[in-house]
Parts: sequence; structure tokens; C-alpha cells
Amino acid sequence: MQPQDEECQLRLSPDLQRMTDFVRANTRPMDVAGLSLTHSGVPRTMQLWLADEITPIWTATEAGLASTGIDPPFWAFPWAGGQAVARLVLERPEIVRGQRVLDIASGSGLIAIAAASAGAAHVLANDIDPLCEAALALNTHANGVSALWLGENLLDHAVPDVDVILAGDIFYQKQMADQFLAWLGKAVEQGINVYAGDPGRAYAPDGRAPLAEYDIDTTFDLEGVASRRARVWKL
Repeated sequence: MQPQDEECQLRLSPDLQRMTDFVRANTRPMDVAGLSLTHSGVPRTMQLWLADEITPIWTATEAGLASTGIDPPFWAFPWAGGQAVARLVLERPEIVRGQRVLDIASGSGLIAIAAASAGAAHVLANDIDPLCEAALALNTHANGVSALWLGENLLDHAVPDVDVILAGDIFYQKQMADQFLAWLGKAVEQGINVYAGDPGRAYAPDGRAPLAEYDIDTTFDLEGVASRRARVWKL
């Protein structure tokens, strides 16, 4: 399958074009098994611009942007927690249909794409890594959907005016997990529906039953195992 972004050119600002060219040069379009979208009434597998291995893309990111100590290229991989949230949304589109949705810590935009495909009225994708904006532009275009980019640390701000917040793989560091859970707790108090996915990270919520569970294929290079059991909670 040829990605849709090869059929027509994206119209981007010069800075975003530079980032997008970098993503194109260091990743390739791949199908994400298990994530089926319906585009113009025709089922198709979600396609993302992804890296084959983590070490080359990390090295290329630092070299290509002439910087060291930058954020790891989380945007270049379909993390298992995000895949689980995307599957839930695609299986139960009523979660997002007609709603204003925020995909926080969006990475590749995988969850945002699922929400848009499932009928969300308005989708925001947020991340602190500016390369995620380029990944989102390519990946939404490849899948025939749209999402707006929001590039700031939302944990430092009030919860935005949305109906649903979706998050995948945010519990792999204790400080980060605590910050996310506190911020998402405020969202729940405001009446926002919050769904979070996790594939068994150390600081995921416990003591509550998951809403859904999925076996997600992964790679030894990325996770050290061939698959992970990922869970999704409604917080």
C-alpha cells in the first residue's frame, strides 16, 4: 500500500518541513497490525512512519539535529500502551464519537488517528517533543484524518476544555507517572472521561480492574520481549 502522503504534498512551514524531511529520511511507512481503520467506507490497516530499530534512529536524531541529550525518539515506534488505547477506541467508537478528544503524550499520533477515525468531532495531539508534530503531520495524512497539534507541557497548565483524554505508555518513570496521575485526576474531577493504557510498566495504576486487555506484538529491540499484555483503564 502506498502512503497517501506520496500522492499529494503536505503544505508545511519551513521549520516543520525540515522536521518532516528528517522523519521521512529516518523512518518508513509500515502497517500497524491489529489497528483497522475505515476510510471512505473502506477498511484499511493503520499506517505510520516508523523506525526499524531504536539505536539507529536515536543516533540519527542527535546527529541530524546537531544536538545531544535530546528526547528519545518515542514518536518513531508504536508503543504497546498506545496500541491498546487505540484498539479500545476503534472497537468502542462511542467512547469518542462526536467528542472533543485530547491525545496526551501523543508520540507518533497513533491514538489521535484512532480517535479521529472513530468519529471524534475534534482531536488535539499533544507532546513536548517538536519532532512529534512532524510525525503527526505525516501519520494523519497517511491515514486520511486530521488532528490539531498542541506542543507544550500540559502538566504545567490547567486541564484543557475537552470531553475525553486518552493516554498510552505514560507510567514508565515514577515522577512522570505521579505527575500524570495527579493531572489526570483533576480532569476526572472536571467530568472529563480519561482512558490510560499500559503494558506492565513499573508505575502503572494498580488495585483497579482494567476496562480492556490486549496482547500486543512488539520487538526484542524495543521491549526485550516478542509481545506484551497491555491493559486500558478508565480512571
